[in-house]
Parts: sequence; C-alpha cells; structure tokens
Amino acid sequence: MGDLIELLSEALPTGAVITDPDVVTSYANDMASFCAAGTPAVVVLPRTVEQVQHVMRTATALRVPVVPQGARTGLSGAANATDGCVVLSLVKMDRVLEIDPVDRIAVVEPGVVNATLSRAVAEHGLYYPPDPSSWEQCTIGGNIGTASGGLCCVKYGVTAEYVLGLDVVLADGRLLTTGRRTAKGVAGYDLTRLFVGSEGSLGIVVRAVLALKPAPPAQLALAAEFPSVAAACEAVRNIMARGHAPSLLELMDATTVRAVNSMAHMGLPESTEALLLAAFDTPDPAADLAAVAELCRAAGATEAVPAEDAAESELLLQARRMSLPALERLRPATMIDDVCVPRSRLAEMLDGTTAIAREHGLTIGVVAHAGDGNTHPVVCFDPADPDETRRARASFDAIMALGLELGGTITGEHGVGLLKKDWLAREAGPVAMELQRGVKAVFDPLGLLNPGKVLDPPA
Repeated sequence: MGDLIELLSEALPTGAVITDPDVVTSYANDMASFCAAGTPAVVVLPRTVEQVQHVMRTATALRVPVVPQGARTGLSGAANATDGCVVLSLVKMDRVLEIDPVDRIAVVEPGVVNATLSRAVAEHGLYYPPDPSSWEQCTIGGNIGTASGGLCCVKYGVTAEYVLGLDVVLADGRLLTTGRRTAKGVAGYDLTRLFVGSEGSLGIVVRAVLALKPAPPAQLALAAEFPSVAAACEAVRNIMARGHAPSLLELMDATTVRAVNSMAHMGLPESTEALLLAAFDTPDPAADLAAVAELCRAAGATEAVPAEDAAESELLLQARRMSLPALERLRPATMIDDVCVPRSRLAEMLDGTTAIAREHGLTIGVVAHAGDGNTHPVVCFDPADPDETRRARASFDAIMALGLELGGTITGEHGVGLLKKDWLAREAGPVAMELQRGVKAVFDPLGLLNPGKVLDPPA
C-alpha cells in the first residue's frame, strides 16, 4: 500500500491521490442494486493523458487492479470497486477540446458531461444525439464504456454510432489511437467499436472523436392514452410499419403513470393502462403527429392529444423523465432492468412482466423506449425485508429469461457489469464467450482492468 501511494504520487499533482478512508469509500459503487463492491486502496483523479499512463504503468508494475469510473450513474455495477484496487476517476478530464462545424465532429475528454457537450455544440448549430436519462450527470467516457442510449435512439441511434475515434491508454500504459476524423474510413479492424461498450475492461478512454449532426427543429409531442398495453404496442407496430420516423416514442405503463401523478400531480389520466408519448422534429411535425394520432386511435387509443407548441411538448416529456424518481418513491429500493426485444414482441414483454410482478407479489413499473423495443422494468422492493429482496432478485431473473425467450437481449443500453455476467454467457453462448475472453487477454494479459466485470476471469 505504501509503495503504491508513493509511486502514484510521484507524477500526480497535489490532491489527485486520495487516501482518506471515508472519501475513498464514497467511490466504491455505482447505482446498481444487487452488486457487491469492494474497498479501494486509493482513488486517483488525473487531469492529463500522461497522468493516466503513469497510473497504469504503476498498477502494472505492482500488479494492482484498476477500476475506471465516470460519474457512477451506471446501473450494472460496472464501476464498482474491488478490494485493494486503484479507482481511476476521470471526471477531472472534462474539456471539450474541439468543435468542428465543417467536419461535424467534437473532440472531448472522457469526463465531459453529456449535457455540457450537447449545449456546447448547439452554439454551433450542431447536435449530439445520444441522451441518456442521466444526461445532466453522466459523462461521455461512461456513455462510451457502457454503449449507452437514450430517449432519441428510435431516430438517431445509440452512442456507438457517434464514436469515430478514440485515444485509449492500455493496461501497460501505452497510448493507442483508433479510428478517424473523416466521414468515412474502413482501414483495418474496427478497434473503436471494440472499446465502445467494453466497460473499461480493455483500456482507459482518454479522448474521443464524436460525430455530430445539424441541429434539428424543435420537436412537438403527442400523448395517447390506451385501455391496454397490447393496444399501445399495436400502435407502436403501426407507427413503425408505416415508415414514420419519430424523434421519440416512449411508453409508460399504468403503475408508472400513477406513480408520476402521485409525485408530481401532473394530472395524467389515472384510468389509462398505457401512455404513449410520440414526438417529431421534422419540418412539419404537426402533420406527422396528426397521422400518428390517427394510428393510435385506430389501435384503440381513448385519447390522442398533440401538443400545440414546444413548451407544451416539454411538459408532456417531463412526465417520462419523472418516471424513475416516481417509482423510487414506492418502496425503499429499486432494481432497474434493461431488456430489449424486437418491436413485434413488445406487448408480450410488457404483459409477461406484469405476470411476473403478480407471481412474485411485487410492484414492477415499466417504462420503455417503445420505438426500439428497449424496456426498463423497475422492480420496487424493501432491502430490509429478506423475503421481498429474494423475490425481487427472482423477478429480475424471470424478466431476463423472458427477454431472451422473445428473441431479445439482456441489455440494450445499461451494459453487463457485475449484474448480468451470468446472463451474458447464456445469451452469447460458449463459442462467443471463448472469443471474448481471448480479446480480453490480448488487451489486458494480467487481468488488471476492471476485473470481474463483463467476463469472469479464466478458471
């Protein structure tokens, strides 16, 4: 321990090496439930690429594991510490280094907050689409590490589609540059995509080249009420089948609607069994919303009301953003799932989740990025009640199994981390897991980078 602190301090500025036990412990975990966290030996907060390289060279020399972290808003345990590790927090590397309106790129450090980047590029008439719900807190490095998504994915896609190139510090301290700054490029294996979603297990992202888009017009939204989840999902099917391109298509089940009403008194209809929110940022969003409203009514919507302006649209979307805080008030703890299924199976996923809640005697609210089939069942439980905790964990596993049965995936945007390692093996199969372990061994032969996350170490 003494050698580690002394060697780290040799090339890190005053205040960048934290050893105070209370402060160190505060960096132990992210926001996931049911994920163990160890006690770090030390927390370091570098500000430069060279300082990150020094940390990795020191860790390699002493064979000390390193757990990279951003804002720790993740929901899979990917940022949880292991006993005796170096927590490498990248939040101080928070500069937007370049915004280029001609090439439509931004070059950023990993600690830049998503919303900060979005506002910075907006000043140039540009748009960075990936917008996780935690966009006011989460960092670009964390978004890259977990391949995060957001509300706009139905039209604009996920983080992986906007990462053009990376600078990555490898486990032994070498600096690797991947990808490009150009609009096109296919030279060699796509190492950039390999790092996106790797959860810090292959290298430390210290700089990213991100693609930008022209800023779209302000979006207009619509709220449609349905007497059943099946009717709402039928509307989703029809909207997508008719070729519409909403900038947002979100679904809230009855449990979530009532929770939001209870918390925020928004006047949402208590009688609805599913609330569908659609938005368009097209040149004529009113016409698009009118067409979607007709499709919703044809599917059985009792109401389909377009907003009249951007302010009213924002009020509608506030209800969706309040979903998680509202559900968190129902019980002392929540476990947030993240299962993505084909759009054609969305109703089966939601109805199956309702049946699982009933079977286990739990409250489970569901919000979904309905346009891309990404559901977020939120299991509400009391961790002080052992039986309720057991049922919560059992319901989580049942939801995972249901997603795979429906041809889906165990995670659409939250990542694997600690929470879903066993389920990754079930989804990927033995051949894929063997190859993934081989990739890990090439980049991190000593197994020091975020050990125990995504993949178990070789037996």
